Amino acid sequence: MASVLNVKESKAERTVVVAGLPAGHFDDLLLTTLVKIHFQDINEGGVVEDVIYPTRTKGVALVTFKEKKVAENVIRKEKHHLAEEVGHIQLRVSHLSEKVFSSVSAVLDLSIFQSQVFLERLVRDLKRQHPTLCFSSLEDSGRISVQGSFPAVKKLKESLLLKASSLLEKNRGFMSEREKWNRQSPRRSPQRSGNSLETLRCSVPETPRSGEVVVLDTDIFHYLKKGNFYKSTLKKYHVVCQERVDGEITTICIRNALVGSQPNHEKLVKEFIEKYSHALHFDLRKETFVLEEKEKRQKTNIKWACKQLSSKYLDVLITFYETHVDIIGPTSVIYAFKKEAMELIRQTVR
Repeated sequence: MASVLNVKESKAERTVVVAGLPAGHFDDLLLTTLVKIHFQDINEGGVVEDVIYPTRTKGVALVTFKEKKVAENVIRKEKHHLAEEVGHIQLRVSHLSEKVFSSVSAVLDLSIFQSQVFLERLVRDLKRQHPTLCFSSLEDSGRISVQGSFPAVKKLKESLLLKASSLLEKNRGFMSEREKWNRQSPRRSPQRSGNSLETLRCSVPETPRSGEVVVLDTDIFHYLKKGNFYKSTLKKYHVVCQERVDGEITTICIRNALVGSQPNHEKLVKEFIEKYSHALHFDLRKETFVLEEKEKRQKTNIKWACKQLSSKYLDVLITFYETHVDIIGPTSVIYAFKKEAMELIRQTVR
């Protein structure tokens, strides 16, 4: 998720966030040059003052124009495609003041496909089908890391589940045919298949027999729990949630709390959570105060300023870590919070 704490506020209105760059596949200097050329050459483009890439978020660059109106024109343009040299990749462009919940990470275990497909070929297919995602090298264990927008990662997961289910059905058909053939030829002992149906079945995540499952960005989930909506909705429809946080992705299993509760309550709550989290995805912004490599007094001042403002900015979720402090909230509120926090920090230094 892109942060603007290191960007001067005077540049904010002239800066856009560019996401979807094929990080890791091309040289950083090449991508920086291509981004600059693209935004200077397109219609309604103009002089690019600066391109910051790479940033803390893979595949995200900050582009600052000489004039504010150029940045506004660029944002109005519906589609942006990077040069053909890197695959004519579509970019996502947003203003610095807009949401930038653009990146999450996940680790995929592709080993369940080991006996079914050539994993290297599978990875090549996935990269082609999901060009906005960044894939790490495939490990010997069959695991691979992927990073990109939450919707893109979720789409990838869904496509893999469909593929796994399809392979499972093929295996079932194969087993049924083999059992039929064995019944017709009792003298011939059945041969052991090199593919383990039970292993595949156990490895593929299944929808629970009862209940509904929702997958959310972890930051969105924590913000969701901060307000009254989450608890009040569960209480109103008499459901309970089992929550599992796995890095930047959180899985919620929704089940009826009472025997005889309306079965559609689980589905209703799932729909409510999905719609609300989707709205938050576009309304919220995350900023980070970095604590690493700062003196002890500086770290103390940053934490103190955030705590001082917590009671004033009730719409902001503040999370303290050893290395940084995350603040999440509506865009306008986050900018006001950051500005006031920076002023408090400056006052403590005087």
